Amino acid sequence: MHTNSLTELPAAQRERLAFIEFRLWFLGKVTRKDVMDRFDIASAAGTRDLVLYRELAQGNASYEGKMYHYRDSFQPLFQHKADRVLSALCSGFGDGERSIGEALLQHDVPARLNQPKLADLATVTRAIQGQYPLSLIYHSMKTGPSLREIVPLALVDSGLRWHVRAYDRSKLEFRDLVLTRMDDIATIKQGSQNQITQEHERLSADEQWQRMIRIELRPHPSHPCPESIIRDYGMNQGKVEVRLRAAVAGYVLRQWQVDCSADNQAEYSNCRLKLANLSALDGVKNAVLAPGYKKLTDAKAA
Repeated sequence: MHTNSLTELPAAQRERLAFIEFRLWFLGKVTRKDVMDRFDIASAAGTRDLVLYRELAQGNASYEGKMYHYRDSFQPLFQHKADRVLSALCSGFGDGERSIGEALLQHDVPARLNQPKLADLATVTRAIQGQYPLSLIYHSMKTGPSLREIVPLALVDSGLRWHVRAYDRSKLEFRDLVLTRMDDIATIKQGSQNQITQEHERLSADEQWQRMIRIELRPHPSHPCPESIIRDYGMNQGKVEVRLRAAVAGYVLRQWQVDCSADNQAEYSNCRLKLANLSALDGVKNAVLAPGYKKLTDAKAA
């Protein structure tokens, strides 16, 4: 494919082609209806765009079952930035060519120190969309590299890095695995018994993901200006309530710097927020990530 061929196309059509590529690479398939719904165009126009994309990138897609499918020979035509891709996958915007253009306003957002490789991210997101398992080498901070088989289920932003919520067959439990610690990611061979995802490996069986908790946040009692905090967070009657998945609660409370200690420990006095209902974290596996949090049994032992 020649870059000059792309630049000669109208900007609106380039964006539609970039969207087609986005769906192929990161979701594994794209249909005419996907293009029609995204850009509010007629059926004939959607067909022309799909045919044109396949002509421009002949090794990227195969046609079967009235849809275009990702091919292993895929080579992207457009530039795709990891943070924009992740934003599109999780928020539903920024998935076209426009995402690599100039900003409308001056701004500065610190870059993440660790960005996943797009090829690895795409392999994982296709597996999430297609509901099939992967094999990979995972580099654990505790045990180093090891061969794993996982069933990827969802993406999770911890505020520091991107995780994959997955069923880990080697640990026989649901876990959060860091994207940048994955190597040699591959699909399970066709025909293998391991290629089949079992009922207990699906997101519907993940109790921490399915469980929703309600947390009540108040100004930290040690803060000199609680009225400013009330205003800052739009609190009503001095509090704000938030619903979270148990699977992400620890990450969120750490990112928001919420004091989750039982006795307002001095080391957390720089926190602006205090968790008023500590019992909401009972049974939340990653609650240990929250500032100051201790299980009731641990607190009694101390």
